[in-house]
Amino acid sequence: MATSTVKKIHPKKFALWIGLTSIVMFFAAFTSAYIVRKSQGDWADFALPAEFFYSTAAILGSSILLHASYKAFASEKLALFKTFLVSGFVLGLAFVVLQYQGWLSLNEVEIFIHTNQHSSFIFMITGFHVAHVLGGIAALLFAMVYAFLPRYQATTPRRLLRLEIIFTYWHFVDVLWIYLFIFFMVQQ
Repeated sequence: MATSTVKKIHPKKFALWIGLTSIVMFFAAFTSAYIVRKSQGDWADFALPAEFFYSTAAILGSSILLHASYKAFASEKLALFKTFLVSGFVLGLAFVVLQYQGWLSLNEVEIFIHTNQHSSFIFMITGFHVAHVLGGIAALLFAMVYAFLPRYQATTPRRLLRLEIIFTYWHFVDVLWIYLFIFFMVQQ
């Protein structure tokens, strides 16, 4: 009798993927509504502020550093792991600050959330994305606490799983931002 090998997904990873799927649906609904509303006419276009471009570089850099952090942890290079983790966290914070600066830049040219439909969508979509990034920052903060506690220095399967889940979420919000950024650029 032949035995089949079925690779099972860890329940925590499965829960993460269910959550990520719901977030994809959430933002797909927003971008669909954006397209429908824009097609109705009275749409006032404006350029995205430069800070949104800079924030894109920050979140991409953060993902690269966090990937390197995971690889360093898996290779038991703990000093490098901590350096990359903290650096990725700082760039994640920079993303949020740059998004906020972008909103302020829009305000400086008299574009507010209530100015028109376009501004409402930009503020709403980027605001909800920042909220998801802040959830990722909270998870990264949790990872950093564990990284610097002496009793959690050893690389174990459980710790690798925890980091994999946190970093998968972070990479997801990174890819989500790239999608949103390209979406906004194409729609201009």
